[in-house]
Amino acid sequence: MRIISGKLKGKSINFLKNSTTRPLKDSVKENIFNILEHSNLIKIGIKDTSILDLYSGVGSFGLECISRGAKKATFVESDNIAVKVLRENLAKLGIANQTNLNNVKVENFLIKNNMEKYNIFFLDPPFVNQDFTKNLALIKKNKIFENKHIVIIHREHNVIDNLGDYVNTLVVKNYGRSKIIFATFN
Repeated sequence: MRIISGKLKGKSINFLKNSTTRPLKDSVKENIFNILEHSNLIKIGIKDTSILDLYSGVGSFGLECISRGAKKATFVESDNIAVKVLRENLAKLGIANQTNLNNVKVENFLIKNNMEKYNIFFLDPPFVNQDFTKNLALIKKNKIFENKHIVIIHREHNVIDNLGDYVNTLVVKNYGRSKIIFATFN
């Protein structure tokens, strides 16, 4: 895995693959950023934004955002091994000062959040997780999103999630096993 673009372009990222985490493929990540940068439906860029990377694993999405000019990335991951690898990535890339790492369950972070607001939300829950919509509800209830924001959700292509109570879906793209949903809070 590597950083695709920006000030850290070409730098490698440590990763792990086990039964609870899976890396976001570079090709899928590149397509996400192409849509963010070039779609007429998405009205937010990455530069100077605050990122909330939920179920972050080794942090490839948030790390890419920092490389592309985001001012801050907050990572939330409960898997201790993934957090260890993410810490290694932050040290290796020299960007720990632009990040906040939380080794807790996503719902615990959202319940205790000090009401910091974010522009870009990336949710990459385990494919078997059907409860992540409760976390969308917490984000919406606590209004921790800026007026100008985007929600990006990575799911398995054949999973049908009922997201209508939480977000307005703008774009859905399938890439092999992955489905990427772009939305805003309604």
